Amino acid sequence: MQITSSAFPDGGKIPQKYVMPGAGGKNVSVPLSWSGAPPGTQSFALSMVDPHPVARNWVHWLVMDLPPGATALPEGAAGASMPKGAVELQNSFGKPGYGGPQPPPGSGDHPYVFTLYALNVPKVDLPKSTNLAAFKQALEGKTLATGTITGYFGR
Repeated sequence: MQITSSAFPDGGKIPQKYVMPGAGGKNVSVPLSWSGAPPGTQSFALSMVDPHPVARNWVHWLVMDLPPGATALPEGAAGASMPKGAVELQNSFGKPGYGGPQPPPGSGDHPYVFTLYALNVPKVDLPKSTNLAAFKQALEGKTLATGTITGYFGR
């Protein structure tokens, strides 16, 4: 399964408008598209996590219950134009939806890993306040395939 973004190549720099205002951006969620979901996919889940040692797996975006026919999230979809049925969980900033990059100044470039999960169930009921460990645990045994893309941002 492939996941891509029209905003940056895998391993490239995330443009300024997709980062938090505190880092000089507009906090617009990045555009993503995907293909190659395996047969039997009944829904998708998405995570955006910063695994940098300073960030310690800071959650920037968790999405559940993306419909099986979805193949993209347009720029700025978070909170506004998500596919019907999709549920945005709370990020590490304490709000539901997308929270763009905002690494501490001087900590170097941080990797922001977007992972798309193809699931063999139509829905995974999780509370809005679910943390990353519980999110991953809920997907165990339900994941048919994954795809990742990593963007970098530092200041």
